[in-house]
Order: sequence, then C-alpha cells, then structure tokens
Amino acid sequence: MGLIATTKVVTRAEIYGRPSLLQPGNCEWVTAIETINATGWALPSCIIFKAAYLKEAWFQESSLPPDWMIERSPNGWTTDAIGISWLQKIFIPSTTARTKGRYWMLIMDGHGSHLTPQFDQICMENGIIPICMPPHSSHLLQPLDVGCFAVLKQAYGRIVEDKMRLGINHIDKLDFLAAYPHARAETYKPENLINGFAATGLVPFNPDQVLTKLHIQLKTPTPPGSQSGNTQAPWVPETPHNLAELELQATAIKTFLKQHTQSPPSPTDAALNQLIKGCQIAMNSAVILAKENQDLRAANERQKQKRRRSNKKIAHEGSLLVQEARDLMEARNQAPEAPTAPTPEIAAQASPPRTRAPPRCSGCNIIGHKINKCPSCNFS
Repeated sequence: MGLIATTKVVTRAEIYGRPSLLQPGNCEWVTAIETINATGWALPSCIIFKAAYLKEAWFQESSLPPDWMIERSPNGWTTDAIGISWLQKIFIPSTTARTKGRYWMLIMDGHGSHLTPQFDQICMENGIIPICMPPHSSHLLQPLDVGCFAVLKQAYGRIVEDKMRLGINHIDKLDFLAAYPHARAETYKPENLINGFAATGLVPFNPDQVLTKLHIQLKTPTPPGSQSGNTQAPWVPETPHNLAELELQATAIKTFLKQHTQSPPSPTDAALNQLIKGCQIAMNSAVILAKENQDLRAANERQKQKRRRSNKKIAHEGSLLVQEARDLMEARNQAPEAPTAPTPEIAAQASPPRTRAPPRCSGCNIIGHKINKCPSCNFS
C-alpha cells in the first residue's frame, strides 16, 4: 500500500556508500481482483483489505465507482468465499448483457480460490467455461501481467511518491482508495487491453507469439533516427514566460550580436550567458514552487476530508458493493429515531406551572365557599 515506484535519484557525487532510500511507513498488502476483455473494456474491481470489519469511510470516497466491491480478510488475501462472491456479484452481472453467444470463456491463473467445486458449479450453471493457465506461465499467457500490471504499479507508485514529497509519510486505506482509481484509469485504456491479449497470442489466436519468446534470439538494435528534421519555431520578440521562449530569445540575441560584430568573444557574451542562466534558474524555481503550492493545498484539503469521514462500522457479513453500502448508510440515516422518555428538566419545561386549586367546602362540597363558615350548610 505504501510502496513507491522505481525512480532515478539525482544526488551529489561526493557521497560514499549506498545512500538510504525513503519509503512511506505503511507496507500493508492490498489485493485487487481485476478482469479485462479482449474487446478493450474492464470489469469493476474487487478490493480486499486486511481488516476485521467494513468501515463506512471506505465507501464514502468520491472517486470510488459505485459498482466496485470492497472485501475484507484476516491477511488481505483472497479466499474461496471471496472468489465465489466476486463471480456472483461482479463477473456474471457485468458480462451477461455483453455475451453474444450461449457460452463465454473465463481465463484465470491457478489460484486456489478459482479451483473449488462450488466455483465450477456456478460457472456450469451460467454457461461460463473456466480455463486455468499452467503454473509459472502468467508472465507469458496472462494479458494483465503482460500489458497492464507493470504500468499500473508504476502509475500507483508515482502517486504515492508525490504524496511522500508533500510530507505524507503514511498511506492508509483511505489514501489507497483515493489513489488506486486514478492509477487504474490511467492504465486500463482500450488499446492497452487489446494489446495485452494480442501479445499473449490469445486474441487473435497466435501461439507463435508465445512460443518464439521461449528461445533467446539476438537482435541488432535499430540506430536512432536523425534529429536534423527538427526545426525550431521562429523567434517572436515578446517577453519570455517559460524556458522555451527564453531559449529562443537568447539564441536570437546571440545571432544578432554575431552578425553585427566580427570581434572575438568579449565580456558582453559572458555577461549575457550569466543573465540567461539567472533567468532560467528563476523560472525553474517559480514553476517548482507553484506546483508544490498547488499540491500542498490539495493534500491539505484531502486531510481535512479524511478527518471528517465517519469511523463507524457497517453491521453486515460478507461482501458489499460500493452502491449497496451507500444505500445502507442512507437508509440508516433516514430511519426515524425511537422515542425516548423525556428527562425531568425537559418535562418541567414542557408542562405549564402548577397552581393551587380553589378552596372547597367540606360539608356541601361547593368550590369557593369559605371553609370556616359556609352559608349553604352552616358548616364551620
């Protein structure tokens, strides 16, 4: 969850030994069940967290699609029950309307959660033909491994690295749910999915696409193309706002000076070079500061939203789609509250003040007669 991508680090040459590398503190594992189709579309994801119960805050993430499913397990890995739940709640509902014939094929790796009798029975009842790849062959036969997973990990790692540069050194589950959909959208493009099936020789069917990779063949590298055809844009005498415009104006000024004088390089050329270098440093610093300011504002807003999230548990056993969890929370919030007994203070404020009843004669029982001498009954 907190692993950044492999990157190049620019450092000083005077450092001896191996420098220390920084990674965010959380190295907890998260499992994602992903499925793609040869025509270029992907099914909703199933995210499996290491947790004892589901939390409402996980389903409140705005970037999380409503058809995704969030599961939990003791170690964050998939189980037989999760595999069956994924088949019934994600794969079958998402593919039934897109099926052109009576049967459709499901190509999987050889994980144990795909090899249970109940999993095969559900596939048989719904016209699904499951095929498991041979062991240790996913790097050649699985389209996700060949065309998507490496790009997905790099895209997610860059997002984590950006957070680390902003001082966020711990990635929790809410950070993962905010980052993973963006990395997935960047990776699961139709052309990438189609190329993954083509590279594995599945669609179109071409076994030689895989068989030729089993033998090492030396290839002569193609020489790099010439850059002589790249022409620079004409210089426009305007105030430079970026490095490209500054470079154009600097080249034009040097050309004018060279055309108007035939003398060897003078202190004017050195001063001009220093001035150009100072402008470049200032522009680079302004761009970096502006980007850092923007990222810090976004990160601060993100932390504020996280603190406002609910930490309540969801009293539900089993898997939940994001939309199902949101419906449960909305129904619970709209449910009328049970009436409670009023407290003595509230009851005292709601009831009118108590007043003394008028006197009543003890003999004739008439209200208003004086108790000491009643005119009706002469009772005293």
